[in-house]
Amino acid sequence: WGSWRRFRRSRRRSLGRRRTRSTFLSLMTSTASEAASYEFTTLTCIPGVIEYKGANIQLLDLPGIIEGAAQGKGRGRQVIAVARTADVVIMMLDATKGEVQRSLLEKELESVGIRLNKHKPNIYYKPKKGGGISFNSTVTLTQCSEKLVQLILHEYKIFNAEVLFREDCSPDEFIDVIVGNRVYMPCLYVYNKIDQISMEEVDRLARKPNSVVISCGMKLNLDYLLEMLWEYLALTCIYTKKRGQRPDFTDAIILRKGASVEHVCHRIHRSLASQFKAPAPSTARSGWA
Repeated sequence: WGSWRRFRRSRRRSLGRRRTRSTFLSLMTSTASEAASYEFTTLTCIPGVIEYKGANIQLLDLPGIIEGAAQGKGRGRQVIAVARTADVVIMMLDATKGEVQRSLLEKELESVGIRLNKHKPNIYYKPKKGGGISFNSTVTLTQCSEKLVQLILHEYKIFNAEVLFREDCSPDEFIDVIVGNRVYMPCLYVYNKIDQISMEEVDRLARKPNSVVISCGMKLNLDYLLEMLWEYLALTCIYTKKRGQRPDFTDAIILRKGASVEHVCHRIHRSLASQFKAPAPSTARSGWA
């Protein structure tokens, strides 16, 4: 993503297997992306921009992912490489296809080191030149043991290292830490075509974690999808005011949640922070003046 003085552009990637991605891009942006009655109408990356709450959110419609994409089928490696740079992944799914599409896409992304809706394991790992393997844990481990950790390290030809588990992690999570090239990013599962399934099925899909149900054809629930995207991007609007004047609610500064007032000052002008007696370490909130 790139940033400008008064607003931020965040990237989100749209992944899927059918024409629903193209229809979604055309609806949400001013970009015309071809949509037809057959699969794989999108063969290249098509960008579009959504203006929401003063921010420019860049949406990239990527070609469909097929089984074996991680091995390069259907230009899968190029598609996945672009997906790794996203702030949020939107997985466009056909509500009439059940969980088949979702399982396939998750499998392909998992195999190339993309971890959806997961956080980086809280494990301290440092290779050393000598001294053997030093293992410690600050919590009770139910999935790993010192012996298993040593076996995994030896499998990767690592015989000298310092390992500290700060949370109960699985062997696969420990391997992710060793390999070190994993990407952890939020993913929103968007089920389209809910107008073609029963209300019971719509309710079941809507209750699934990290999921939103929509209908591009009937333009249902698109506003809620935008709200969820804003939440997943973890952005917040900061409003400023000049001394003796009312706050300007027409021009917001877009920052990540958790940004400090000092970050706001640097976004406006580098010299502004020095004018504060104590650049505040507190979290900036929407509506700060």
